[in-house]
Amino acid sequence: MSVVEQHSVEYSPLIISEAGVSDYIALLKPRVMSLVVFTALVGLVIAPGHLHPVLAFTSILCIAVGGGASGALNMWYERDVDALMTRTANRPIPRGRVSSSEAAAFGITLAIFSVATLGILVNWLAGALLAFTIFFYVVVYTMWLKRWTAQNIVIGGAAGALPPVVAWAAATGSLAPQPIILFLIIFLWTPPHFWALALFRSDDYARANIPMLPVVAGPDATRLQILLYTIVLVSVAILPWPLGYFGMAYGITSVLLGAGMLWFAIGVYRKRTGTEANRAARALFKFSLLYLFLLFAVLPIEVAARALMAMVW
Repeated sequence: MSVVEQHSVEYSPLIISEAGVSDYIALLKPRVMSLVVFTALVGLVIAPGHLHPVLAFTSILCIAVGGGASGALNMWYERDVDALMTRTANRPIPRGRVSSSEAAAFGITLAIFSVATLGILVNWLAGALLAFTIFFYVVVYTMWLKRWTAQNIVIGGAAGALPPVVAWAAATGSLAPQPIILFLIIFLWTPPHFWALALFRSDDYARANIPMLPVVAGPDATRLQILLYTIVLVSVAILPWPLGYFGMAYGITSVLLGAGMLWFAIGVYRKRTGTEANRAARALFKFSLLYLFLLFAVLPIEVAARALMAMVW
């Protein structure tokens, strides 16, 4: 049997597998979903007004399910390249645990359910924004940008930055500067975060013929772009404090975390050879996760502190 025939048999949409619950959970990309849920929850908590707890839970659930649908459809479309990359070879479709038709049906069902439920039970602005998020991630990023341009993660990062905007719209039925600021922070955070990963996984992307920046422009150009994006990210993340959108706790946190991001980005820029370079890229990748988590986590704390002070006074 030829390689082409083996590939067509392995990924034929007519093959029905016996997948377990864990395989379907893996299709949802639970790590990515956890970030989606967290940033959406922050957007919901800091939004003004009061949303009924049941509707608040429904909103977060729909955003999570929509994120999972995007992950499943991403895995369905990228089943060929996933099989070629060490990082993704153990996903359910390349392993033969889930057929491509099952993954596609699962993803489409979840997408329709999440959008319709959010629109009907909460409001249609939030539903429309969630639909756009899923469309942008699956069609614009996965099907078009990722295999076409080295700027894939830059433009495609908009999809990952939208959950707090969707949550704010769910809570208020409108938009405002605060969720746009959260969107910009995640949008600018995405390139240095994923390019750090791409630096120590460049062989994987080259093998799969994915034009990530280190593969197309080289590691040195990638290091420079990481540093430049980090400078812009840190600047934008600090600005909401002097502009009065977020409080002092956020401001101090953003300054301290921003200094850390710059420190690690400079380390990546300076260390360019051998294990030292890979270690620097891994360090930035890990710290960037901590950066986003702590930066967003301080916002609900500020909201709770203001509410407590209002009750006391």
